[in-house]
Amino acid sequence: MTEALIIGAGPAGLMAAEVLAAKGVTVTIAEARPSPARKFLMAGKSGLNLTKAETLDSFMDQFGAARAELAPMLRAFGPEAVQRWARDLGQPLFTGTTGRIFPEAMKASPLLRAWLARLEGAGVTLHRRWRWTGWDGAACRFDTPEGVQRLTPRATILACGGASWARLGSDGAWAEHLADTAPFRPANMGFRMAWSEHMRRHFGTPVKGCALSAGDQVSRGEFVISERGIEGGGIYAISAPLRDGAPLTLDLAPDLTLDALRTRLARPRGKQSLANHLRRTLRLDPVKQALLMEFARPLPDDLAPCIKALTVPHLGPRPMDEAISTAGGLRFAALDDGLMLRDRPGTFAAGEMLDWEAPTGGYLLTACLATGRWAGSAAARYLAA
Repeated sequence: MTEALIIGAGPAGLMAAEVLAAKGVTVTIAEARPSPARKFLMAGKSGLNLTKAETLDSFMDQFGAARAELAPMLRAFGPEAVQRWARDLGQPLFTGTTGRIFPEAMKASPLLRAWLARLEGAGVTLHRRWRWTGWDGAACRFDTPEGVQRLTPRATILACGGASWARLGSDGAWAEHLADTAPFRPANMGFRMAWSEHMRRHFGTPVKGCALSAGDQVSRGEFVISERGIEGGGIYAISAPLRDGAPLTLDLAPDLTLDALRTRLARPRGKQSLANHLRRTLRLDPVKQALLMEFARPLPDDLAPCIKALTVPHLGPRPMDEAISTAGGLRFAALDDGLMLRDRPGTFAAGEMLDWEAPTGGYLLTACLATGRWAGSAAARYLAA
């Protein structure tokens, strides 16, 4: 009989395997794709943001409604622990100006190679192209290149991912095998826009130095205008309230008060065009001016309020498969404090398949590692009981 089976070789599954193997448990990982951690590798192409340097309370606040459930896991394996773990795998780290922490290599592949080598050295078996298709009594059933395979482990950890970037393995298909799941929704995604023709020349242009607001959330990150809509870190940070119906407003001059704007705009304009007047008095660059013309026309005599709170209508989120992550998934109510399914003793869950969401910036990866470690520890205790 297999001692511990882990379904999914992303960060949560690999971390659960590491914990169990360190306790002397025989571990088998079943991965549906030809190679492990594909989404992890994709995230690392633009610089692997492992975690964030900030107080633990501030870090945990980013998880919103799931804060209470995730808090003990993040306290046990939070930003400091993630950094120690990465360095122990031979990865020097650095902290960026915004507090985001990256490997000096600025990619995921060196860390993943070291991690997989450590797991292999600990005796962990990795099956590739093994797609879980549910249970057959006590056995886990898989479609494999060799046909249907069944394993009957003493403990199972589900780490199947969310429901975005299906080509990398996170397709959400596992949800049909579990009863208590919340519907998937996109998270950290762009939004569709109905641009007028005059915006076309700004496609691909980053918008910097704005404050974006949705509901009670504010972001100072930059975003990009594209033919597909608006996307980028500044949008991702407020994507949850935008997705849920809050309007988007832009402050195009966040470091100036409304009165200061009015004072500057009242300066004599002479023969200057409005564009030159806005550039000289407010330093509004062409892309900010284009946004103002797109959404504030016909321009009022008092332009300052529009500059401070420009309403930007959108057409809803981009498709879920394009989202960096997803909300929804297995509800915490279906799990005990060790992330074990209440209706299936000995089966645990971890990572993005749980019903939580967080912004980009190291929060997603840290929580995947923390929940994987928590589930692995709980499974080890279950096996030892």
